[in-house]
Amino acid sequence: MNQNIEKRNPREIARAIVAHPRFGHFILAVIIINAVTLGLETDRDIRNQAGDWLYLFDKIAVAIFTVELALKLYVQRRDFFRDGWNLFDTVIVSVAYLPVGGGFAVLRALRILRVLRLLSVVPRMRQVVTGLISAVPAMGSVILLLLLTFYVASVITTKLFGEAFPQWFGSIGESLYSLFQIMTLESWSMGIVRPVMEVYPLAWMFFLPFVLVSSFIVLNLFIAIIVNSMHEEQDEESQKERDLILSEIRALREQVSQLQGHVLKAEEARPNRPQ
Repeated sequence: MNQNIEKRNPREIARAIVAHPRFGHFILAVIIINAVTLGLETDRDIRNQAGDWLYLFDKIAVAIFTVELALKLYVQRRDFFRDGWNLFDTVIVSVAYLPVGGGFAVLRALRILRVLRLLSVVPRMRQVVTGLISAVPAMGSVILLLLLTFYVASVITTKLFGEAFPQWFGSIGESLYSLFQIMTLESWSMGIVRPVMEVYPLAWMFFLPFVLVSSFIVLNLFIAIIVNSMHEEQDEESQKERDLILSEIRALREQVSQLQGHVLKAEEARPNRPQ
């Protein structure tokens, strides 16, 4: 066993470290603790009492993340840059090395972006983000439908209610913003629709169908597409795991068959014992 360890080159040792579950759990723990310490820095009393310790741990966390990325780069080499999550982690960690003095002091607030590394470390979160990204192309037609609905509705409301309510519907831009507020159901009834109905009693005949189409039908289409993409992503991950298990089983079968062949050859080559 010791001889096998000695024969392993540094790259194989680094690969074993990066692939070990405990290493991933350690990085996850550092991310969570770093997120807590960054939150504690916002409290003035805690910052005055333990500011030096919080600053020290922040530097240690950055060093740990840097070593992690360096190990992955050493192990994966060119494949490192083909993985979008590796590039994402690199950008997040690189923020810590930006200058924070003078006019760049605002960049200190970007250190909290390190919490987003949970998206790449936790597999379930990674599946959710991947599902959201894969759903973007499918949402194109729904987005066009929503834009078309908003454009038609903004022209109608500007024509119908623009003179009486120029603060809400005086132009297409103002109508678009007001309709967006109505779509989000933020003070849409008491804030906009009921005052309009005091002047135009039949205005509800326009606003109610608009709310139903924009807030319920279209947004539910978005949710359906996202959920479907997440299910497809989970199915794809499950298929990859099944393929990996099958490939390992085939490899084991080949090894067993090779061992059987060696045993048979050894039996054939063994001289017959005298009776």
